[in-house]
Amino acid sequence: MSATSLAALARTSDPQTVLRRFLALDAVVTGANGLAYLVVSGPLGRLLGVDPGLLLGLGAFLTVFAAGVGLLASRARPAAFPVRAVIEANLAWAVLSLVALVMWLSPTTAGAVWTVLQALTVAGFAALQYAALKVRQGTID
Repeated sequence: MSATSLAALARTSDPQTVLRRFLALDAVVTGANGLAYLVVSGPLGRLLGVDPGLLLGLGAFLTVFAAGVGLLASRARPAAFPVRAVIEANLAWAVLSLVALVMWLSPTTAGAVWTVLQALTVAGFAALQYAALKVRQGTID
């Protein structure tokens, strides 16, 4: 997603809407990723050099997580505590992805690139959600 696309998503004077949009975007991307891991874990496992069983487990987790984030995004005013939990989960996912790449995984080149890209994407969601939450709460530094 380009900076222009993100700017268009955020274009509103209502901080609440911006936060909900970034949560919804996270839910859609995470849900698509989770479903892909569930539906085509075998071929993706071969492409990425990752055990298909691991992808199945991650796919199930991501699908449930995406549903929860989507539910949160559907609220007129998502509560701060669950939004912070999503932000922290996204940051943990990004860090653990990179740690797994260095410590445990032996992916293909495509798998290594994918792992870094998805970690950066998830960290980006966390940053956008954090910024939107701060604006909504009126605590811009």
